[in-house]
Amino acid sequence: MFDSIAGRYDLLNHLLSAGIDVSWRRKAIALLKAKQPRLILDIATGTGDFALEALKLNPEKVIGIDISEGMLEVGKRKIAKLGLEGKIELKKGDSEIIEYPDNYFDAVIVAFGVRNFENLPLGLSEMHRTLKKDGTVVILEFSKPSGFIFRGLYNFYFKYILPLVGRLVSKDKAAYTYLPESVNEFPYGKQFVRLLQETGFKSAGCKELTFGVSSIYTATK
Repeated sequence: MFDSIAGRYDLLNHLLSAGIDVSWRRKAIALLKAKQPRLILDIATGTGDFALEALKLNPEKVIGIDISEGMLEVGKRKIAKLGLEGKIELKKGDSEIIEYPDNYFDAVIVAFGVRNFENLPLGLSEMHRTLKKDGTVVILEFSKPSGFIFRGLYNFYFKYILPLVGRLVSKDKAAYTYLPESVNEFPYGKQFVRLLQETGFKSAGCKELTFGVSSIYTATK
């Protein structure tokens, strides 16, 4: 599914969020500034937008993994065009079987990817395993607004407008029907914070963005 929409994924991200997804990524990465991570793992990197944002932290390297070869190819072209191959490495990889040693990364980041994990606890365990002691995980993910009026508007947009626009632009009916379904199933907010704690993470917390449309989760090992 992601292979089929890879060519128009970035366009649709910015279009469907009215460009606000850019500021969400910026705010998420800014939370790592004080940590000054040298080696960062970006899980479910897609076309590499979050990995590119992470370069503002001036790390030695960002490694991005994803199971979609189509998305990775788009990301690799983008990075090559910017001449950043020495700073960002994109490669095929499974979030639930991360092929790196224990205690390897200073930070692990994910943007709009954890809700796609087939086995969420296992994926979180792999993040914890590969993170160095006192390392930080930053996860940006969709959630649901709490306000009654805004939540109603949000639900209407997600149920009717987003799938229609997504289908027209991407030519893939399933992809943008799947998005609202996956958001509805995701254990956001306090539930997800609890999952992080159960996985062994410390100081887990959640910060809502744009009235709760998305949230940033942070935790340390």
